[in-house]
Amino acid sequence: MRKRLGPLDIALCIAFFTRLPLPHLDFRDRTLADAIWAAPVAGLAVAFISAAAYASGVWLGLPSGPAAALTLAAALLATGCLHEDGLSDMADGFGGGATRERKLEIMRDSRIGSYGTAALIISLLLRWSALAALAGPAQVFAALIAAHCASRALPAALMHVLPPARADGLSAGAGTVSQETALIGAVIGAVSLLTLGPGAALAAQLLLIVMLAGFAALCRRQIGGQTGDTAGALQQFGEIAVLLVASAVLS
Repeated sequence: MRKRLGPLDIALCIAFFTRLPLPHLDFRDRTLADAIWAAPVAGLAVAFISAAAYASGVWLGLPSGPAAALTLAAALLATGCLHEDGLSDMADGFGGGATRERKLEIMRDSRIGSYGTAALIISLLLRWSALAALAGPAQVFAALIAAHCASRALPAALMHVLPPARADGLSAGAGTVSQETALIGAVIGAVSLLTLGPGAALAAQLLLIVMLAGFAALCRRQIGGQTGDTAGALQQFGEIAVLLVASAVLS
């Protein structure tokens, strides 16, 4: 029987994808796969926190560069670097492993290597430069809503189209993401892109679709499926893509 979607899913996603404090709630009847349609809503909370950091920096008289750095710092604190961790682990595994088994082994290792370090530096640099190029707080707010919401719809889609690469781990334990759940998240993400304007929203959505297809094919070839690390990495790629589109149209 299909489980009803509701506010508890939003709370579960906020609890899982952020470090924001919530009252004790009973999630025993819900799995992450049930609730992940609400991941873009958790992204909205991160966007508001990040935008507040940018506005505070501007209010204090900071130029766009330092204000953009504060914006990124606020997002990293709000999420506990969850997706950045996935990006670095995936980069180390895909870059350093010669076989499927070795790639998965490296991705499970908590230590960070050269590929992971480089991936994090590039991710932060691209996001910082895109935010710093925007014209002001209103444009940054629009870009953050689009980027944080739309990018968080991608992991659900990846978990729907690819099986878990391991029999254990975060992805396997999350459960199977249904087509309906993935579609609801995708619709929320697509609506959030409208903050960039209709033309930019369409361009960003097409870019995200192509990115999802290409990344899913890469994961299938590299490790035969998806993991929590690849889902986090995909979120990072999506956030970067939307911010780059925003910097092109809103700067």
